[in-house]
Amino acid sequence: MMMRNRLKARIAAGETVTGAWLELGSPEVAEILVRTGWDVIVIDCEHGVADLEEGFNLVRAVEAAGGEAVMRVPDGADTTLKRALDRGVRSLMVPMVNSAERARAVAHSCLYPPRGGRGYAAPIVRASGYGALPGYAANAHQELFLMVQIETAQAVAELDAILAVEGIDMAFVGPNDLAGSLGFFEQLEHPRVQEVLGEIEARIGRVSRTFGTIEGAGRDYARLKSLGYRFIVGPNDISMLAGAARAAAAVRDAQLKHG
Repeated sequence: MMMRNRLKARIAAGETVTGAWLELGSPEVAEILVRTGWDVIVIDCEHGVADLEEGFNLVRAVEAAGGEAVMRVPDGADTTLKRALDRGVRSLMVPMVNSAERARAVAHSCLYPPRGGRGYAAPIVRASGYGALPGYAANAHQELFLMVQIETAQAVAELDAILAVEGIDMAFVGPNDLAGSLGFFEQLEHPRVQEVLGEIEARIGRVSRTFGTIEGAGRDYARLKSLGYRFIVGPNDISMLAGAARAAAAVRDAQLKHG
């Protein structure tokens, strides 16, 4: 079966890949983002507007526009993961994976036997082209790009054990929730938060797994790339729309005031 997960292939080749968040749940916005240079879109079914079913249709919109879709699922439940994979999601981001035990459960749900315990319906699901892709079940693990979010002090303490779990491809660091778990909510610049981020980043290059994170908190794309991050998710559609709307309103007000 030919590899179709371009995100996984690009990261495996050593590329630093950037993406944007899709929060509004609009297929039109998804298409606009892809066609304006954001070729990797993270569909946020944890905090965004779209529920899981709507998220699957957003995957179609991203792919139809020529982009690569990542889905941040709302949770790591077996049924959630199974539905996402069966519906053809190739890149998954699972929030709040705080222990090696949880990471093993997530990987178990995502991998067919003998690697895991993913439920079998391969011949009839979108992921296999509804049976058109020969050998899908045997090779599905090669298509899967599985990210677990490291966003609590507990997860940092168990990071090495989490990364050792077979089937986990990336540790995606969530600095905002991490700061909150350390007792410094919305204080990303606090020395303790920066210290813990540094502890995480010291592991980059010493382990076989790759790392991802969000752009911001005083660290731009170039800085994050230099630290070794290979997947960096930047702006979201809500902020981009709100920012453009504010800028247009400011121009309007200035012209009316001086006109």
